[in-house]
Amino acid sequence: MKKEMNPIHFMARHKIFSVKYCIGFALFFIFGYESKAQSVTVPITNWNAAIPAITEAGSNYSGTYSSPTNQASINVGLPALLGSVKVYVHYEGNPTWNSSLVLSAKRTSNGSTLCIGCSISGGTNYITVPLTAVELFRISTILSVTSYTGINIQYQVSGVSVTLPAATYNSKIVFTVSN
Repeated sequence: MKKEMNPIHFMARHKIFSVKYCIGFALFFIFGYESKAQSVTVPITNWNAAIPAITEAGSNYSGTYSSPTNQASINVGLPALLGSVKVYVHYEGNPTWNSSLVLSAKRTSNGSTLCIGCSISGGTNYITVPLTAVELFRISTILSVTSYTGINIQYQVSGVSVTLPAATYNSKIVFTVSN
């Protein structure tokens, strides 16, 4: 008996999150301030995990499927004098998701920046993407307004099994940035 499961559809949507900050300074009783915003953008990239058909009774799926290493390309804008920002990730079932399926993500490149003395760290190993935001990676700056472009992200879904009801499962990955 041949049992087929519909492929798992996976969507990453972009979300922009801004945090305003003010830096006040006094110089001869003259006060000024500068306001800059942090932002993260991810162009919409859909990933449809190719789940092969089961052709032999008693077989199961391999259970884990990975996207290309550049499935999503994140751009992060950073204000001056910040120190560091964290890029967080979580998922939202959209609208059908099965809790037996586990989403993971990792950073596969540093992207590019013109900032001297800036660095990017963490996120190079898969982390489980939960319903509430967790840190994926961190960017540190030194007195510079900068941006990182082309930070590549790879996704993985595991827990695929013949025991899951046959359906099309969708989820949305959300990235946010905060200091």
